[in-house]
Amino acid sequence: MKSNILNAVEQRELPLSRKVDRMQVPLDTVVRQPSLSGAIALCVQISGLEEKEVYLELGIDAGHWTRIMKGDAHFPVNKLNDLCDLCGNESPLIWWANSRGYGLVLLKSEAERRAEELQKKLDEAEMKNRVLIEAFHGRAA
Repeated sequence: MKSNILNAVEQRELPLSRKVDRMQVPLDTVVRQPSLSGAIALCVQISGLEEKEVYLELGIDAGHWTRIMKGDAHFPVNKLNDLCDLCGNESPLIWWANSRGYGLVLLKSEAERRAEELQKKLDEAEMKNRVLIEAFHGRAA
């Protein structure tokens, strides 16, 4: 009788988080937040994602996430970009800039960012292809 327990190779992993479309958040909604933690909570709330989807995708421990949401712990600053990308909005960035007396100006359009990302992937694929071709013909990469 075959076991129901699957090893890591046989068991496929499904992505936990859903893809969220980018959205604009009204400035007045963001600046009403009392703190950066409030802006982070707003970012998650507006996304429509469950908190579990967010903290698991970001690699944050559930207990630490709970403390962050209560205001008893700090959000890891190096994960702010990932949070904004995951949640599809820039609420924490807008809040922080406004709290320091700055406004934001978009330097690149979404189309430009996507084009750069696709170009990078294309360059990587071409490099891999070149290595495979050279390996096939017996030359060192």
